[in-house]
Amino acid sequence: MRIQRILATTAALGCLATLAACKGGGQASPPAGATASASGSAAAGEGPLAGAQRHMRQFTSCEDLSAKADDPRMPGGDFPRTGQWSVTEVGVCSDKAEKGDIVIAVPKDMKAFQEGYKKYVLDRMAAGEGAYGLFDQVLVGKGFVAFPTRTQTSMKLVRSDLRVLVCNPGGRVPEGYKREKPLVDGCSLTDFVAAEDGSGSPNFETPQDPAGGNGEKPGQPKNGSLGLPRAGSIAELRELVGNSLDCRKNFSTDPEAVAVESIDHQPVIKGNALDWGVTGRALCGQPAGERRAHDLSWLDTVGDMKKLQTKAKAAQQADLKDDGKLKATASLLLVGENIAVETNSPSSRFGLYQLQFLYLNCTPGFSAPSGYRLEKSLVEGCVLTNYEPDHPLG
Repeated sequence: MRIQRILATTAALGCLATLAACKGGGQASPPAGATASASGSAAAGEGPLAGAQRHMRQFTSCEDLSAKADDPRMPGGDFPRTGQWSVTEVGVCSDKAEKGDIVIAVPKDMKAFQEGYKKYVLDRMAAGEGAYGLFDQVLVGKGFVAFPTRTQTSMKLVRSDLRVLVCNPGGRVPEGYKREKPLVDGCSLTDFVAAEDGSGSPNFETPQDPAGGNGEKPGQPKNGSLGLPRAGSIAELRELVGNSLDCRKNFSTDPEAVAVESIDHQPVIKGNALDWGVTGRALCGQPAGERRAHDLSWLDTVGDMKKLQTKAKAAQQADLKDDGKLKATASLLLVGENIAVETNSPSSRFGLYQLQFLYLNCTPGFSAPSGYRLEKSLVEGCVLTNYEPDHPLG
């Protein structure tokens, strides 16, 4: 018995010395931090193609990565190729959402790559292709270059730190987009995606001519304006829009209430309303209570309408940059002479159009069919209209 107790004690001491080995059926657990280290080692040990894939998948689909030369998705053109412009690896993945592919090149020397691409563009231009490179989608990242086959893929990727490399001297970066310096002179890096068919990033410098460019105004009236509504105070504005918005029962001018937002209702005006030229503000709708906030709209009295439209234009362009569309939860700005309403409710806007409010539209190239109002705004590149392509009147 004494010998058995000694053996049991010895075994117990052995387990204390190697506690991890006594758990889980005698298999030693890794020391503390080993799992994190292993994970970190896996990330650190991944190849550059896999690293590029991981980075891009934060912004778009990049599936079925392959580096096989016989993969049918591999590029068949002059570039990119292994050994060219210091490229050491070439791979390809698929953006299944956009039904396209993304070729990935890994240069050993990014400056050498950019110099090689610039020379290639200039050589093609010298050979008679003056527009070559204006619409190439060559996206430079950190340690890799992506070549998407779909414009929409490129537009998703430029939301990250990837930038389009433009080396055609005729390439321009429109207003509202970034222009950054690459590693070689004579080129630029930008988040503006140019597309020959116009499906790329919206060009906010595209003029909007309410006269339609041919002297004949497509909307109405033919001359002048049907006028815009006005109000002398927030109280008058509330009375004016009472039948179009939820303002009769649910109305507040309390700053805390006016500052309420929800994931379903985003105002146009952000921050200090005075910076937008707005002198008074109120909220119509139900702030969060037993259920989350709903039916929110904002009423504004305006002291400087040009400032309001200028700020609203910048906000609208920032929203359009992603995919050329406004977010469904974003409110539209409908203006009068000295008042404005922010709402994302199509039915509410329908009622406001009957009161002669007009929507500030800064979408490049926008036009309205006959029968709708289309008038000049106070800022270049925008128009005032009651036509919404997704929600036509009637």
